[in-house]
Amino acid sequence: MEYKISELVAKSGIPKSTILYYIREGLLPEAKKLKSNVHRYSDEHLELIKYIKYMKEHLGSSNEQIKYALQHRNQSLATSSTMIEPLMNTLSTITPDMPHYTKKNFISHFNIDASLLEKLLSDEIVVPLGEDDYTEREATMVRLVEHYLEVGIDYGILKSYVFHAKALAQLENMMQTQLCAVRNEKNFSTLWQIMFETLFNAKEYLFKRHTYRIFFNTLKEELSRNTK
Repeated sequence: MEYKISELVAKSGIPKSTILYYIREGLLPEAKKLKSNVHRYSDEHLELIKYIKYMKEHLGSSNEQIKYALQHRNQSLATSSTMIEPLMNTLSTITPDMPHYTKKNFISHFNIDASLLEKLLSDEIVVPLGEDDYTEREATMVRLVEHYLEVGIDYGILKSYVFHAKALAQLENMMQTQLCAVRNEKNFSTLWQIMFETLFNAKEYLFKRHTYRIFFNTLKEELSRNTK
């Protein structure tokens, strides 16, 4: 279907000036020119506008990140990670201003027991972004294990978290493959919304709600026993 600019504005909810800006920046393709002053836009424009809006609002993606992703959109959600690139900062949970340390400097700066660190690296409880790329997030995990050891209990639950996290990551990778299999130019932004909402909203919701339910039921049982 073809649209006048006014129709595209109405359907997308994005101002004309912004749409023209996206075209100038290379985020949207040029409109089809019927005459020198008559332009028509397509369903592709509408779908890409939805994608750009979603990536900016939910991931804070820059124009350059979005442009890079759109240049590879024929590989969208494919096994290559080109289309996943805008999600990587969010997945890493590392903020842009967070300091990075080499392994040696990390041990020194946070006063980490080197032998304990090696054990946690082997257990995959400490998972640096790179072989020599550590942040305070890794220090937080080391400190947590130190608290377990301080009170004399095993940190087996963290090892279980690792096992289930890796299994879940495999399922999430399978989801990506499934999304790739049904991708077309009309569902481009919807597939990205499915991926984002699943990874960052549904997962947190389901895990926390089920933890809440278990804890709540335990509390009810304890209160029930105490009132008898």
